[in-house]
Amino acid sequence: MINENIENNENNLDDKVINEADTKDIKLSTEIVDNEVEDNSNDEKDIASKDVDFEEDKKSTIINYLDPAIINIKQYEYDELNEYDGLNIENVNDSSYDLGADTKEKEVVQGQIVRVTDRDVFIDIGFKSEGIVSKSEFSSMPLVGDKVDVFIITFEDRKGNLILSKEKAEFMLKWNELKQKFDDSEVVSGTIVRRIKGGMIVDLSPVQGFLPGSQIDVKPITNFDEYVGMETEFKIVKFNEARQNIVLSRKEILSNDLDGKRKEIIEKIKVGEVLEGMVKNITDFGAFIDLGGIDGLLHITDITWGRINHPSDKLTIGETINVKIIDYDPEAVRVSLGLKQLNDEPWIGIEDKYPVGSTVQGKIVNMMKYGAFVELEEGVEGLIHVSEMSWTRHIKHPTDLFKIGDQLEARILTVEAADKKISLGLKQLEENPWDEIEKKYEVNSNYKGIVKNLTQYGAFVQLEEGIDGLVHVSDMSWTETVRHPKDVLAKGDEVEVKVLDLSSKEHRLSLGIKQVTDNPWESIGEKFTTGKLIKEKIHKVTEKGIILILEDGIEGIVPFKSISKEEKKQIKSVFVPDFEIEATVQAVDEELRKIILICEFSDYLNASETPDSNEDINEESE
Repeated sequence: MINENIENNENNLDDKVINEADTKDIKLSTEIVDNEVEDNSNDEKDIASKDVDFEEDKKSTIINYLDPAIINIKQYEYDELNEYDGLNIENVNDSSYDLGADTKEKEVVQGQIVRVTDRDVFIDIGFKSEGIVSKSEFSSMPLVGDKVDVFIITFEDRKGNLILSKEKAEFMLKWNELKQKFDDSEVVSGTIVRRIKGGMIVDLSPVQGFLPGSQIDVKPITNFDEYVGMETEFKIVKFNEARQNIVLSRKEILSNDLDGKRKEIIEKIKVGEVLEGMVKNITDFGAFIDLGGIDGLLHITDITWGRINHPSDKLTIGETINVKIIDYDPEAVRVSLGLKQLNDEPWIGIEDKYPVGSTVQGKIVNMMKYGAFVELEEGVEGLIHVSEMSWTRHIKHPTDLFKIGDQLEARILTVEAADKKISLGLKQLEENPWDEIEKKYEVNSNYKGIVKNLTQYGAFVQLEEGIDGLVHVSDMSWTETVRHPKDVLAKGDEVEVKVLDLSSKEHRLSLGIKQVTDNPWESIGEKFTTGKLIKEKIHKVTEKGIILILEDGIEGIVPFKSISKEEKKQIKSVFVPDFEIEATVQAVDEELRKIILICEFSDYLNASETPDSNEDINEESE
């Protein structure tokens, strides 16, 4: 029977059967036959019901998948089979099932599109069946008849399909092309698509390469994102087939171009010539300028005639500027550049621009302890000394009045063009209040003022705005020894003072507080005669004696003379502050400004011991 022949040849026919002419193809879903054909609408329901019965019975019985009960198979005689649709097994050529001995899987071949569905594209590559490529691999709509290069993934997958890939074919063809260009040291074109850690990704269609950050440009890069989207040429510097890794360089191409430009520029370089360049890098000592193939150094001192703290104050990386060649060493290929040399020296004709006595405007650019530097124009500065800042105030540091960047007016005092020095004055813009000081204040006249400041040696008292006078510690009291002004005065106190001396030229005004009252020592001898008995409270006790405050605030002292340490100890235990004693005037010491007194210490010591003795006696009797 033909059935036996079909069973013997089912592997050669690739699990295909021929149905009756009046029967259409149906979809079979079995483990052996997986080919897809068009649905037969007439038999779809019958087959579905048979599939259900098949699923129920498959757990208990072994199924014959070629049983006519499952698949409606048309039986043919051998002669009929040869005549069907021109199919003649004897005429089947093995070459229709093979692309040739040299063609293998994982290779690229050319094929022709024969059919396009919603999901797949069927391509004839001369194999026994059509190859399948996913439609998503085509960037544009594929057309039947188009020839395409495809990559053979497998001759037969688990469903018996020939699986191809257009994208992998394009990748392999491009990969081989890039390898050839790498071997031949040729350049390739690509587009920088995105930034990653350490560099950029370059699209070489469809292969991607890595561009290290150090190989992007010959100049330092501050913004990598500005290179994204750039289409340019690259040189392949590393080609790793095993890892499918390509490393590119744009810098190497630019460097080769610069070599030619460098030779042209070197031939043109002459001292004094002005060239255009781009700021390539900035350091603390200057900036490197790219002249188009050769770098020159623009030192910080040659950037401007004025004062700058850092080259970045005047320059920015990537900026295009004109510079003058001020020195060139052809052997070392070292070029020194100047920017300020494009303009004339600002000190030329300085005396005409800034005559003495004129008023100028400027900006404070620096301050030292001795004064402030004012920039009158770029490269020209003048100094305001602290002594020229105020007629009346004692300025310790310019920061008492100004800060960097302040704009001000000043008077030109002197101009020394040879030394490039200009002296300025600020106080000269106002009238000098000391010019009229001798008319306003007379010596030996009394005035009221406010204590503005205290020092170790005295107090400054302001008589009016800008006019301060000094009260020395020795002129504060007739009777007290003032060691520091704070002992008797405080800031803000209103005091009456007498003008002792003044000088408008020296801006000096000497004042006194004690001179406002009469000197009590002139009549002290009449008040404190020798032998006069005085009764006062003790003010304090020192190592030298007991101090009493007498009339008019005069101090009296009872000195410790010819007294042992033990006796002095006993005296100090009895004679304490506010303890009232009687003393006799012995002498008046006008030089020390003290009244010398004497006192019988024994009377007070005996009196203090008596109560204690009585207590001891009472204790013994008890």
